Amino acid sequence: MQTQHSPRRLYLLSAFILLSAVLFADCGGGGGGGGGGSGASSGAASSGGASGTGATTGGSGSTGSTTGTPGSTGSTGSSGGTSSGTSGTGTSSGGTAMAITHDVLTYHNDIARTGQSLNESILTPANVNSTTFGKVGFFAADGKVDAQPLFVESLAIAGGTHNVLYVVTEHDSVYALDADSGAQLWQVSTLGTNETPSDDLGCGQITKEIGITSTPVIDRTRGAHGTIYVVAMSKGASGGYHQRVHALDLATGAELLHGPTEVSASYPGTGANSSNGRVVFAPATYAERAGLLQLGGTIYTTWTSHCDAGAYTGWVMAYSADTLQQTSVLNLTPNGSGGAIWMSGAGPASDGTSIYLLGGNGTFDTTLNSNSFPAQGNFGNSFVKLGTTGGLAVADYFAMSNTVQESNADEDLGSGGALVLPDLTDANGVVQHLTLGTGKDDIIYVLNRDSMGKFNATGNNIYQEIQETMRGGEFGMPAYFNGRVYFGSVGDNLKAFTVTNAMLSTTPTAQTTMTFAYPGTTPSISANGTTNGIVWAAENGGTAALHAFDPVSLAELYNSNQMGTRDQFGAGNKFITPMVANGRVYVGTTNGVAVFGLLKG
Repeated sequence: MQTQHSPRRLYLLSAFILLSAVLFADCGGGGGGGGGGSGASSGAASSGGASGTGATTGGSGSTGSTTGTPGSTGSTGSSGGTSSGTSGTGTSSGGTAMAITHDVLTYHNDIARTGQSLNESILTPANVNSTTFGKVGFFAADGKVDAQPLFVESLAIAGGTHNVLYVVTEHDSVYALDADSGAQLWQVSTLGTNETPSDDLGCGQITKEIGITSTPVIDRTRGAHGTIYVVAMSKGASGGYHQRVHALDLATGAELLHGPTEVSASYPGTGANSSNGRVVFAPATYAERAGLLQLGGTIYTTWTSHCDAGAYTGWVMAYSADTLQQTSVLNLTPNGSGGAIWMSGAGPASDGTSIYLLGGNGTFDTTLNSNSFPAQGNFGNSFVKLGTTGGLAVADYFAMSNTVQESNADEDLGSGGALVLPDLTDANGVVQHLTLGTGKDDIIYVLNRDSMGKFNATGNNIYQEIQETMRGGEFGMPAYFNGRVYFGSVGDNLKAFTVTNAMLSTTPTAQTTMTFAYPGTTPSISANGTTNGIVWAAENGGTAALHAFDPVSLAELYNSNQMGTRDQFGAGNKFITPMVANGRVYVGTTNGVAVFGLLKG
């Protein structure tokens, strides 16, 4: 439930590899450097390119034509990086491989949701300080920026080659901005004719309007110039609500694939909002809060209840990245209620094959079938692994022994997001495949992805469980870097847990001196491979702040309030995750994106 408290050769070789990768891997994006220089901007500048038009109304969309070539999915633990809508941050034997471009194409940088940007050669702990680093621009937008901005390097757009920042707003707009200058390259509205963004239905969870809340996903291999996939909510002139999946051309903003596709679904069951033996998806009752996930040729959406009101259940839906047609639907509480998926904006995680997510409070069947799965198929308030071969299905799960009590007390797991760890070798030389997460109960659950633990009323049979180290509830997700996991729960210090022999330390090995008020913080990482690491964290509040910390000691390097008003950017948003790319840090705000980088000398 969404409560409101609620050495030189090596250098030259690396440079050669990077240049080759940019020239050959991203042929659609041109080979030059970014445009626009490094000057600051006080707002989104002149259009400089095509002005988009509003999205057409319409239903499910047509089958369209297949465009592009499906990208390889990759998996955490393999050599090389993940692709198909993610930036390359794959890992090998527990280490981390450098990405080949600065692209940030999905929530928290990769499908494992590690939050790592591992090819950052500009920002270092030595130059991120209040003398040499600070706010270098503010890119204005027409509404709240609740989704994490995304970044595409060296794209052929608007008659030139630019590094492009993609920003979406709750006013149902999508912006393509020059990531260096802030110049507007295009802007489109996802609203249909005579539509407005959805109202908040009297609830403060997403307010005062609801448009595009979730972080989109980008695929540079599909379409003539690449495609950004977006889910938008709107309200028609007659009062009806709409949820739609859009595919927009990266270079022009034009609707692709005969889109958008209207979101609709039903699923066998007798649970909340069912009729004639089928549970029905009602657009007004839901919001797409969690970030989108792309695996190969499929876009996955996960749906939260809006305002925790009305009859709702836990929906996961899959759409073809080539046609925008719905390809699979799964309901996680089909014969019950609740169990919606919000994870404070974190996107479902993946190891390249399966999907991992944390469900909100809702029905869980403590009576199990012969496979130790809930007898009625209700997985509320549990950590779920979804198989994707042949359509969506629950492949494994973990539910706490007190899951029913936690749901009844609104102490659900689903306020937090899942993290897939790199393959790690334990003390016996065995490679472990792990995922972890926590929610409002402040317990860190570390699970074996090959055997997650299922449900046992007498105790939790899982890989590792860490209690009494966090406080206030997790309303976000952790980050991973160089053998450490970072958590920032509500009212708590940002804490680092060290990974040794495939086990997390049972107490923090470092923590910040400051604490983070509601909703805590979701950290991000920048580094040049395994060196020059920085942990970035956004602080909510009437005067928000961007913080930078040393990754080992968590000593503060910088915060945006150190120089008075010089670097301040106004009020914060609840679930903002800093995004780092090519020497800049981008932070979503209530009316645009604050941009941080090295100050001009």
